[in-house]
Amino acid sequence: MLDGKAVVITGAGRGLGRGYALEAARQGAAVVVNDIDARAAEAVVVEIISAGGTAVGHTDSIANWDGARTVIERCLEAFGRLDGLVNNAGILHTCPSEDEQEAAARSIVEINLLGAIFAGTHAMRVMVDQGYGAIVNNTSSAQMGVPRLASYSATKGALASLTYSWAVDMQPHGVRVNAFAPSAWTRMTEAAGNPVSRKAPAVERNVPPVIYLLSDQADGITGQIMQMRGEDLVVVAHPAVTDAAATCDDWTTEAVVERFDPVLRANLQPLGWAPALSATE
Repeated sequence: MLDGKAVVITGAGRGLGRGYALEAARQGAAVVVNDIDARAAEAVVVEIISAGGTAVGHTDSIANWDGARTVIERCLEAFGRLDGLVNNAGILHTCPSEDEQEAAARSIVEINLLGAIFAGTHAMRVMVDQGYGAIVNNTSSAQMGVPRLASYSATKGALASLTYSWAVDMQPHGVRVNAFAPSAWTRMTEAAGNPVSRKAPAVERNVPPVIYLLSDQADGITGQIMQMRGEDLVVVAHPAVTDAAATCDDWTTEAVVERFDPVLRANLQPLGWAPALSATE
């Protein structure tokens, strides 16, 4: 499905990123394996080459503007083209929201969100000039609200919004931007300490949707989010304005209480993420 293509996969030394890289190579792509852990990145490169594929490593941090630029340059220098980018690199930490610390919060935003923005920006500059390309952002169901994961959830919600906006901007240029919310048992989910995570599918179950979104089979698909939910691969709805409304010619605080409060209480939206576990229990 990816014959002749060259793709960059960030955070590809372990877990989901490694899974994406191995399958992308198996499907014919030349792969840039990005990871700040040089030994992990090299191990994946060796694994791909040993299986008859094509890959090179890259160890700069995409949370750094120049590091994100060099990972795209690495792809162009090594393979002469750039067809796809998977923004997979990310970190996670858990804590009660009131116990959040500055350093941890900054780190998670810089890697999960700014890293994706930086790598995507450099990739889009190339893709706009050539008139084609595909970007896949790794988001998460955590954006719907998960206990003790507020900062992580915030970055994943931001990646969803980033996907929508990039898709709007890139559509006239022939560049597709989508997102995938995996559900997998990895070292990162293990660190979360959430018992629900232990019921998550293996990494390999989450790989095919990303390969599909990178491929020409997904031509015409942009601005969409797919989620792995048990045995189901589902479409995630976009944020939307509801029909629940009240009208007033001159809104005051008193009018909000009188007219809108009853409407709001009758239309409270679901809060929090309730995973479907029946398929994995």
